[in-house]
Amino acid sequence: MGQRSERQTIFGHLEELRKRLLICIFAFVITTIGSFLFVEQLRAIIIRPAGELELVYITPPEALMADLRLAIMAGIVFALPVLVYQLIAFLLPALEKEEKKILIPAVLAVVFFFSLGVLFAYYVVFPFTIRFFLAFATDSLQPLFTISAYLSFAVNFIFAFGIVFQMPLLFFILGYLGIISAEFLRKYRKYAVLVILLVAALLTPPDVFSQMMLGIPLYGLYEVGIWAVAFSQGKRKRLPGRGLS
Repeated sequence: MGQRSERQTIFGHLEELRKRLLICIFAFVITTIGSFLFVEQLRAIIIRPAGELELVYITPPEALMADLRLAIMAGIVFALPVLVYQLIAFLLPALEKEEKKILIPAVLAVVFFFSLGVLFAYYVVFPFTIRFFLAFATDSLQPLFTISAYLSFAVNFIFAFGIVFQMPLLFFILGYLGIISAEFLRKYRKYAVLVILLVAALLTPPDVFSQMMLGIPLYGLYEVGIWAVAFSQGKRKRLPGRGLS
């Protein structure tokens, strides 16, 4: 009887997971189709930091495939509220009261820092970067970007900031769990700089300037992360029955 009840519970969870995955897929498909219908407006938003810039395509399917990739990326972003809600709704019933208090703020913090990184890149770093490259144009050397190359460069560059802006949050969690300490991060700061340069090289196009434009804010986030770890250590010490290991 107990095994049958357990099987029913497992099948119930799997059925709920299936339903929520279907909702996520449906939301993603709808937002992607909607994004494709307004892909010209989305493309204009991506081009805006570069000022007056005309894009070209050099193969028959290039423009269509670039627009599809842009619509898919926008579809993920626009479907994010639904995806986050379905994730929280699925996990909440299985969590303890204290874990529930942590989950929602943690998920919201991830969304907040990702959005902050994307906005910082779009309004501050990317315009400076793309105009720096456009400044190399002369009367005999005109910038002629293909749509796929420009959109790939812009989207990857901007989303990279959304990813790396998670660093302070990650450090806070690791510090709260007692895995790292502020003293450890300060001691190995010089090695962190090497890792930051490597990450910047992996997440940006293969040019030194783009890597510097990501690496400098990334190092700033590392310093913010040290503060976040120190803060999390203070909170951990105040918890009854817990201390830094």
